[in-house]
Amino acid sequence: MAVDSFAAGHDEQRAGLPRPTGLLDVLSVAAVALDTRGRIVFWTPQAEELFGYSSQEALGKHAARLLIHPEHLQAVVSLFTEVLETGRGWAGAFPVRHKDGSSRLTEFRTMRLLDDLGDVYALGIAADHTLLQRVETDLALCEQLINQSPIGLALLDPDLRYLLVNPALERIDGTAAEEHIGRHLRETLPFPDVDTVESALRQVLTTGTPLLDQYHVGRPPADPDHEHAWSLSFYRLEDPGGRVLGAAASVVDVTERHRAAAEADRARRRLALIADASARVGTTLDVEQTAHELAEIAAPALADVAAVDVLDAALSCRRKGRPDNGPELFRALALKAAHPTVALRAADPPGDVAAYAGDRLVTLCVHSGRPVLVRHVGPHDLPRIARDASAGTLLAQAGVHSYLAVPLIAHGEVLGALDLKRTRNPAPFDEDDVLLATELAGRAAVAIDNARWFQSVRNTALTLQRSLLPDHSAHHTGLELASRYQPAQATSEVGGDWYDVIPLADDKTALVVGDVMGNGIDAAATMGRLRTATCAYADVDLAPGAVLQHLDKITCDLEHYIVTCLYAVYDPRTGRCSIANAGHMPPALARPGDPPRLLELPAGAPLGVGGVRFETTTVALRPGDLLVLYTDGLVETRQHDIDDRLNALLDLLDEPHRPLEETCDVLLYGLRNPDDHDDVALLVARAL
Repeated sequence: MAVDSFAAGHDEQRAGLPRPTGLLDVLSVAAVALDTRGRIVFWTPQAEELFGYSSQEALGKHAARLLIHPEHLQAVVSLFTEVLETGRGWAGAFPVRHKDGSSRLTEFRTMRLLDDLGDVYALGIAADHTLLQRVETDLALCEQLINQSPIGLALLDPDLRYLLVNPALERIDGTAAEEHIGRHLRETLPFPDVDTVESALRQVLTTGTPLLDQYHVGRPPADPDHEHAWSLSFYRLEDPGGRVLGAAASVVDVTERHRAAAEADRARRRLALIADASARVGTTLDVEQTAHELAEIAAPALADVAAVDVLDAALSCRRKGRPDNGPELFRALALKAAHPTVALRAADPPGDVAAYAGDRLVTLCVHSGRPVLVRHVGPHDLPRIARDASAGTLLAQAGVHSYLAVPLIAHGEVLGALDLKRTRNPAPFDEDDVLLATELAGRAAVAIDNARWFQSVRNTALTLQRSLLPDHSAHHTGLELASRYQPAQATSEVGGDWYDVIPLADDKTALVVGDVMGNGIDAAATMGRLRTATCAYADVDLAPGAVLQHLDKITCDLEHYIVTCLYAVYDPRTGRCSIANAGHMPPALARPGDPPRLLELPAGAPLGVGGVRFETTTVALRPGDLLVLYTDGLVETRQHDIDDRLNALLDLLDEPHRPLEETCDVLLYGLRNPDDHDDVALLVARAL
């Protein structure tokens, strides 16, 4: 037979053979064939590696005498004879004598062979018993690790089709192991970015560089309502010869870690939002502005649409008894959407007043003083949220799927509600959102409460003060007049600034501007008393200095009040103006053809100091001359030097022929800022 020639030439061909590619090569499995006389007729290179004899040393030799120790010879011959006679194979292990004289336990599989001529041979397949046992142990260990591992494992071919998956991966993607086999990776992975995963795997197959701990988030078929997270790692698989067999993927479920991190991040964002609200909500003592600031914070941080509605009775500071179950009258103060939406058309525009029945959720919120949460808004919920049927249709069209209303409570009183809706944000409101919204609403409610009471007191003081100011004619004998009173925009209360125009005997006119230092109703009331006294003293035709002297005595009797005042009397027959000053800002004179200037008057002490004489200064007023009397709120600021501000006042008087009403507007617009902290009284007179 040709066995001898194959064996003889085999060594010569080894150099040209490909590198080992299979498990048999890793195990170095040897094949040996014997004839019926027990002589070796086939000897593989692996046999040479296993037993130490070359093919020249082994071929033709009696196998038992070459390889078997004498004490085992009879048993081996008996097994050999049985295999040849019966054709039954034998498997087992027995010691074999190596060429170096050592004894090595070898695993054998023996069987009978017949060739085409009917000749009988015995074939033995052999491998090192220790190596084989180690491989079997490793395989068993790997199988147990794979099957019992909590990590999802998959083997994929170069086309990214599944070859094997373990039970953990079955649980992760919700697909049975047998249903994976032969399918593409993208058919089972519950990741929205599966294209990215596939691209990464192909890169690993190309480069051989592992890709570790890739973070992916998705919703598995087994739990579609909740977000899960996984850490993916990819490795290229190669055989011992370097041939790419495919890839291995490990999938670790890190959902708990993901949720814990998400919750920690959410807590940080809640704290940041509360801190932001503390800085941004309640920056002014204005109810509408405070409500707008709250809505700006709530959308989009908490909701897609946010509205702030206050009970009309609370806004009017009419304290109510215990709420009943009837309708409530709400005033819409603020409305904000995180994105364009028809839901805005379903809400009450800011400034509108609307009545909501007792069965409406916002009414229930203010009646109970508790949050009202509808996690999942259904068709039956919209009629209790919307103001009417058409608004409910708009909310449905906008995709409102979750609703939350929290009460605005300050000092135990329910002022209104913060109304929140979600449209684009897919997550429904939860208890954490309720806590956060309640915290924001509570902080804003205190600011709204302060603002509404401030506005109430301020409106009262302002009404009182305006009622005390004169309603004079624009023309007196020899004079054209214009005046303004402007309350402070940013202070907590109105001040005590005033002006007056008093007709006197012989066609004279008294011009008065004063400032009670302080603010509020008390300052306005003091101003009223001084104005009344000024009118009384002016009526007895006293000189300006004498009038201030009497006012000083009255002011000394008023506790804790200091007043500045400028008192002037104009006589059109002589064209002269007598002026006395009690610590007030100097008047300005604008004369056609001359630059405007401040009149140099003895400053005098404020009223209320006591024991101070007030001098009277006389100034000639020509026809067309402009005399400007004002309080310090027109020119004093916290950021500018007073001399610079007085120069700015004079610059604005460069056109003395300008209409007086326009002159008042120019001065207020040019010198006043919206956040100035003092009120202004302004009196402008032109000699005719």
